[in-house]
Amino acid sequence: MQRPTAPFPLEQAPEEIRRTMAAIGPVWGVNTRKHVEMTVAAYTPHLARSPKDGVRVTRDVPYGAHLRQVLDVFRPAAAPFGGARAAPVMIFVHGGAFVRGDKRVSEEIYDNVLYYFARNGFLGLNAEYRLAPEARFPDGARDVAAAVAWAERHAAEHGGDPSRIYVFGHSAGGTHVATFAFDRGAVPERPQAVAGVILASARVRADVLPDNPNADAVRAYFGDDASLYHQRSPVTHAADPDLPVMIVVAEYENPYLDVYGAELLHRLSGARRRAPRFVRLTRHNHISLVAHFNTEEEILGREILDFVARGS
Repeated sequence: MQRPTAPFPLEQAPEEIRRTMAAIGPVWGVNTRKHVEMTVAAYTPHLARSPKDGVRVTRDVPYGAHLRQVLDVFRPAAAPFGGARAAPVMIFVHGGAFVRGDKRVSEEIYDNVLYYFARNGFLGLNAEYRLAPEARFPDGARDVAAAVAWAERHAAEHGGDPSRIYVFGHSAGGTHVATFAFDRGAVPERPQAVAGVILASARVRADVLPDNPNADAVRAYFGDDASLYHQRSPVTHAADPDLPVMIVVAEYENPYLDVYGAELLHRLSGARRRAPRFVRLTRHNHISLVAHFNTEEEILGREILDFVARGS
């Protein structure tokens, strides 16, 4: 059988990274915190050598009054995406199980995500948000809304197009982005400037099942009353017929996150009578799904660029 010409996920990665990913992938859910640390440790030195030329970074720009309501701006020096006069905007919202995490989990991660998009002609915004238990549902989604509102007001000052904003959420950040996108009870209005959302390993259904390693964190954000979880889960409200949505899961996920991503695919497909874009990235885990951006591997990055270019 003839081998495909396109590389497989991780095929072009350094041997050390491929060994680490192969070793921890099948046992990812046994100790997610340890495996997150191992993945970050594997990718950080590799990303230190990744291309960053032609991108100007401005740190800790406030988009709200809280100390965590800040974002980093990644401005491309090259010609804007698609030959337009203004670059589309990509807002990235990191994960952290609602109670931890920040926009720079290491010196390289998650800067790497925004470097990748800035190098491909986007204005990149790397946003932090308030954490539980100080912040409770739906505060995370409202922080996403505030970051989008900042982009609408200020993107043009940095070379961005405020009418073309994409929001990319990972893990708990994906929860907040999905709530912002779908739940009008939580966020009454979604700006027309939002041209699409990318939900990567997003917890779109709240649960405290016994094998959920982040059950306590779910309680911290969604509350102790489990009877409210269905109504507070963004997948419950996913019926928007117009908003372009891309769903991404890894082969090795935190328990149920890939299942919930597939549930979101099913719900949106039924509501729209057409399936949204869905990517299951083999060989990758919950963290390498985003840690690999701005390396030699571009399979997922190119898929997202195509999603933006085609509008679906």
